Amino acid sequence: MFLLIFIAAAPLFARAQDELTDAQAARAMLGPDIWARVVRIDNRPARGLEVRTAYPSTVYALVFEVSGVLWFYCGADGTQSLSLRYGSLDSDKADPGPLFRAISGRFGRWDWVDEAPGLRDPGRAPPPNSCLIQCIAALRARIAVGEVVGDPQFLLFYVDTPNGRLGHAVLLFASGGGLTAVDPDRPGADISIPARLGADGRAITRYLRRGRVAAVRLFPIEGPARPRPAPLWATLAPAGKPAG
Repeated sequence: MFLLIFIAAAPLFARAQDELTDAQAARAMLGPDIWARVVRIDNRPARGLEVRTAYPSTVYALVFEVSGVLWFYCGADGTQSLSLRYGSLDSDKADPGPLFRAISGRFGRWDWVDEAPGLRDPGRAPPPNSCLIQCIAALRARIAVGEVVGDPQFLLFYVDTPNGRLGHAVLLFASGGGLTAVDPDRPGADISIPARLGADGRAITRYLRRGRVAAVRLFPIEGPARPRPAPLWATLAPAGKPAG
C-alpha cells in the first residue's frame, strides 16, 4: 500500500540556521526512544520558470519513525510522510536519498547531522509548524505519568485555502469511556468528544473545527510503549500540500 500524507503549515521562507534550530528542538520533543535524525540537504537553485519553494539553499530537517514509517519535519513547511509505502522502513532508513528527492526534485547531496538528543526547555515555544510532533510529545507525556491512553491516533484534516490544501494534526485517544482530543492549537485543554459522534473522523473534525473540511485521515499511532496498531482505519492517499 502506498503512503503519502502531508501535515504541515503555510510555507515560510526560513533561514537555514533557523531550520537547524527547529529540527533540533523537534528532536528533543520526541525524546531519546524514538528513532530520529537531523539531516542536512543541499537544495539546488531553481531554473527558468520553475516554481519557487519554501526551502532555502541549505535545508535542515528531522527524519523520524512513527507507526512503522518515516516522517520528514522541516520548520519551513511542517511535517509530511517520507516513506512512500508500508513495509520499507529498513530500506528507507538505509537510503533515504530517493525519498528526499520525491519531496523536491531540487534536493541533492545530503548527510546526517548527528548529535545526542538534548533536553527540551519546557518554557520554550514549540518549533513552527510542528503540530504532528506536538501530538507525539503530548502522548509520550501522558504515557510517562501512567495515564490510560487507549487506541491513540492522529486525526489529520485538510482545508482548502487560497494557498492550496493545507492540513493540521490532532491527537485523538480513548479515555474514561469516551474519546478525547488534544489540539496543539488549543494548548492545555483536553477536548471531550461527544459520544454521539462515535469514531467518525469527519464528524469529529467538524466538531473541533466548526467549519468545512476538504479531507480527513485517521492514522493509528505506534511508538514507545505502544503495540503495533491494527490495520489502518482509512486508506491513505495524497491529501494536499503541507499545512499545520
